Amino acid sequence: MIDLDFTTLHGIGFKQHFVSQLAAVSPQHRLARVTAVQRDWLSVDDGAQVLSARHLRHTEPPVVGDWVLLVSSGSEHWIDMILEPATRLTRRTPSGRQALASNVDTALLLMGLDQDFNPRRMERYIALVRACGVAPVMVLTKSDIGVDAADKIARLRERIPDDVPALTLHPAEQSDSGPLAPWMETGQTLVLLGSSGVGKSTLTNALTGSAQATGGTRRGDDHGRHTTTARSLHRCPGGACIIDTPGLRAWQPDADEDELELAFDDIAALAASCQFRDCAHESEPGCAVRGSVDADRLQNYRKLLREVRRAEQTALERIAERGKWKVLMKEARQRGRDKRGA
Repeated sequence: MIDLDFTTLHGIGFKQHFVSQLAAVSPQHRLARVTAVQRDWLSVDDGAQVLSARHLRHTEPPVVGDWVLLVSSGSEHWIDMILEPATRLTRRTPSGRQALASNVDTALLLMGLDQDFNPRRMERYIALVRACGVAPVMVLTKSDIGVDAADKIARLRERIPDDVPALTLHPAEQSDSGPLAPWMETGQTLVLLGSSGVGKSTLTNALTGSAQATGGTRRGDDHGRHTTTARSLHRCPGGACIIDTPGLRAWQPDADEDELELAFDDIAALAASCQFRDCAHESEPGCAVRGSVDADRLQNYRKLLREVRRAEQTALERIAERGKWKVLMKEARQRGRDKRGA
């Protein structure tokens, strides 16, 4: 087993969870954490210095936040093994799954109170991170330039369950001893998720003292410019680590139905009292959900549930479903023609 300086490694997020994976590791290996991934190389931090490394094996490459074992030859370093992560933040894409970051404790979900405000997207963020075992914290920005900011905050707080914390702050004015302090203890890893231009890089700069490039938003719609183009991990003076990410346009949670209910546990709790066990909360009599939950939140839940169910279908099941709907639409058109003919 390799020698571990637990205090130093804990400062970049190392936890007891990983120790058992190191029992049979050769002493020649060096333990480090991935802090950035480029096309041909990776940046890794062993707690004492940052090194450049390449991936040795023809397997799934590491992502930011992974713990890896390095082998060295002269001044060159190669990643020989990736430790099994405690958490891995992933999303579904048309081509499969995409890993965004690993070994994250808390996701700071940033959303502006200007035209970026979108409660449905926030619910999608919460579903994505909870499905991956990561704790969500809503961070609302731009209260100084948003219209009806107080009303938006109230509406969001009424809609999102109380077990998801919500903070309103100005990213440029933060420190790791401010409102975010409960989630920034030594050894903790946070990831920033949100639209482009919402303040992720600005918040990272404020909390770490770094100087990443930041950009504004477009006039008219407040859409951000993609200043951050790759995920990167940064150390905070107080001992936490922050992973900054580019703004993502497609946010399909990598979840099944049970995991989706973690983000909509209020609906799941009420559904237990519905008259029918398979109630879809639409027009069924005796529904305990409809009328008790924000209508738009319920509609968003149905939309995400359809996405999750479709993602779990096999190719043959999707073909069969398309065939079924084609038959139903054909029958509906024929009924329409019959009525017009009569």
